Amino acid sequence: MNSATISCESPSCLRVDGVPSSHTKGQGERQDGQPKDPSSSHLAYGILDSPPWYLCIFLGIQHFLTALGGLVAVPLILAKDLCLQHDPLTQSYLISTMFFVAGICTLLQVFLGVRLPILQGGTFSFVAPSLAMLSLPAWKCPEWTLNASQVNTSSPEFTEEWQKRIRELQGAVMVASCVQMLVGFSGLIGFLMRYIGPLTIAPTISLVALPLFESAGNDAGIHWGISALTIFLIVLFSQYLKNVVVPVPVYGRGKCHVSKFNLFQVFPVLLALCISWLFCFVLTVTNTLPKSPMAYGYMARTDTKGSVLSQAPWFRFPYPGQWGLPTISLAGVFGIIAGVISSMVESVGDYHACARLVGAPPPPKHAINRGIGIEGLGCLLAGAWGTGNGTTSYSENVGALGITRVGSRIVIVTAGCVLLLMGMFGKIGAAFATIPTPVIGGMFIVMFGVISAVGISNLQYVDMNSSRNLFVFGFSIYCGLAIPNWVSENSEKLQTGILQLDQVIQVLLTTGMFVGGFLGFVLDNTIPGTLEERGLLAWSQIQEDSEETLKAAKVYGFPWGIGTKFCTSSWTRALPFWPKLDQHGDEAGVSQLTLCPQTSSGKHLWSVTETKM
Repeated sequence: MNSATISCESPSCLRVDGVPSSHTKGQGERQDGQPKDPSSSHLAYGILDSPPWYLCIFLGIQHFLTALGGLVAVPLILAKDLCLQHDPLTQSYLISTMFFVAGICTLLQVFLGVRLPILQGGTFSFVAPSLAMLSLPAWKCPEWTLNASQVNTSSPEFTEEWQKRIRELQGAVMVASCVQMLVGFSGLIGFLMRYIGPLTIAPTISLVALPLFESAGNDAGIHWGISALTIFLIVLFSQYLKNVVVPVPVYGRGKCHVSKFNLFQVFPVLLALCISWLFCFVLTVTNTLPKSPMAYGYMARTDTKGSVLSQAPWFRFPYPGQWGLPTISLAGVFGIIAGVISSMVESVGDYHACARLVGAPPPPKHAINRGIGIEGLGCLLAGAWGTGNGTTSYSENVGALGITRVGSRIVIVTAGCVLLLMGMFGKIGAAFATIPTPVIGGMFIVMFGVISAVGISNLQYVDMNSSRNLFVFGFSIYCGLAIPNWVSENSEKLQTGILQLDQVIQVLLTTGMFVGGFLGFVLDNTIPGTLEERGLLAWSQIQEDSEETLKAAKVYGFPWGIGTKFCTSSWTRALPFWPKLDQHGDEAGVSQLTLCPQTSSGKHLWSVTETKM
């Protein structure tokens, strides 16, 4: 590893060769003496950095593995109500389609959307309304589809039974996605951000993960020994061994030499999953784990999902309309729209959490508008391809950014390409679905804990000595846990007689992040309090700062010179999702940036330590 001290004595010094932006000295401080976002310090790679290609591949695979649980879970949850519980081959087709569409949406979001390193994938916000629609008498599965001995998966009758149900889901998702695109591209979500502050964002992000403790615990409880091993390894690698360097052979400048690499800091999740998976494989081969499906720990075996791997084809290219022409019903549309509302609230929180973790400025309004609009476009594509679901930003991968401390946008681009490949190579994609359930459960426990902490960290901008703020946050969090739990167990007590209205009410009130975020929004904007007390003063200052830095322009501006060299017409500046330009045609704030802090004598000095492999 080569180290060199480089000084900058001119304000025009915009870049230090080979040094990721997150390695600069004084990163944890602001010029006014106030502490800067602590999450941006000690990043291995910042959002604008480009790791070596081989690191991008491994990190992209790690993000794919992190999202694997959610990507696979959604089709498997819908399988029973789609009459597919005895057709693992079609289930693998749905999983591959989910991978493929998630890859397309991830690339769209990174290049044209909010431009933060956020992976896109299936959303659980759409699962509840989808199951509610499929539980209607008209869509309940016939009795013969529930009996494996009576199901002929290749018969036209059976094929029509499940395809007409997924076509109904497709139509509902495609219509509801138009609402999301309208809210995003029209700037309505950006307008609402004037009233959405830390006391709305904090409970929303925290309640993304807190209500999932039951599902994470159930997955981990399949075999607590395996789950505990996974948790132990992730914590060990990401916290205790993060500063331990490992010698690795490197070829450069025409010769081979040994360099040092922070292996455990960059690949904690991937290493933990591989070791736990290998351990489960050894226990399976030696028959240490039970063979009986009813025995405790059976699902920790690596051969329990072998049917998906054996039946999936090596290559299959998903295409729009592969299940037929979508159909539309009002009940499905209204239900999915309720899921869209919850998804948008969650995504706005994810944008801020992701920006904080990767050391980027908070997203400006035009970036949030684009992000929500592109997510709506992703849902439209998901409906056209027939995933039976939509797409949203993945909170699990936001948590992975906090653990790996790698916030490079190029890594997420690589992850999107990995998803595309996994969607086209069915056999390879199905192979990853064989990860034992307790391994995924252990990983989720760590990830969801990080996400909850990130949500609470937004309260640093708020005066938490104020009884008003303590009430707003505490009440929102508690109601976000209590109300969905009661409604889930007593849904019959909320019947109005109007089926579509009942579905909307049930979906909204069983979504903890919507309940907590909505209460936080209402209380924060109605209970008297000063802007400084509510954190809106610091929050608005951060939003203004994000519009006035070169880094914000690079992070949230369009790529390939769009808006600066091309498409610079005056009418584009009026678009709510278009980056704002100053009078010189440069993105706002570029001319006001000072990268090198001044000494008392007025001399610019910037000293950093360069780290190269």
